[in-house]
Amino acid sequence: MGTTVSIDVRDEGVPAAALDAAVQTLRELEARFTTYRDDSEIKRIERGELQLADAHPDVREVLDACAVLRAESNGAFDAWRDGCLDPSGYVKGWAAERAADILRASGATRFALNLGGDVICAGESAAGVPWRVGVRHPAEPSRMAFVVGIRDGAVATSGSYERGDHIVDARTGRPATDWRSITVVAPDLATADAIATAALAMGVNGPTWAAERPSCEVAAIGQDERLWTTAGLERARLN
Repeated sequence: MGTTVSIDVRDEGVPAAALDAAVQTLRELEARFTTYRDDSEIKRIERGELQLADAHPDVREVLDACAVLRAESNGAFDAWRDGCLDPSGYVKGWAAERAADILRASGATRFALNLGGDVICAGESAAGVPWRVGVRHPAEPSRMAFVVGIRDGAVATSGSYERGDHIVDARTGRPATDWRSITVVAPDLATADAIATAALAMGVNGPTWAAERPSCEVAAIGQDERLWTTAGLERARLN
């Protein structure tokens, strides 16, 4: 998926094979969904070589979820744009949750899975201590804009400072530039990742739209570097 993964398990007795299986699942999903390989199912559907009805059930599930997000965002988020199919704004978080499910099934109750800076947190990092998830400052790579404490939830950030203006408002075809970044805390990473991406694409009203999504807390950094947060996210901040 063009990024890195790290897994930090704090439980004792979780077999190493469970971590291997989680990483292998991510590799298999990458092969199915990547836009960087011509033989992936996503690229074959894009070229019309594979019909959606004949695709793997995972592909149908993800694209159905993307269609729902398109409707909820009034078209700002769209996996199809200019003849190209790219569900990356949803599938990364969804794939991470599949890997986390493998860890949970192995007995892991206290872990953090970080996929490209988007994080799933299970339990606590230590007794009475939440996992600390830092969100990078958009103008200073070595500095955190803020840190949140998370127990049993997920954090995803969508922004332009890592890969440039790669998030586009599908309604206009123009890059989303109203916000430097939008961070969403949600019960699962599929939701957090998708809502953060869609909110950034929506533009000026994106953070308030994201805050209206069920069980989502939001932080947004403007072009002037001012920080906007929901009350719930402000309570979760550790600095």
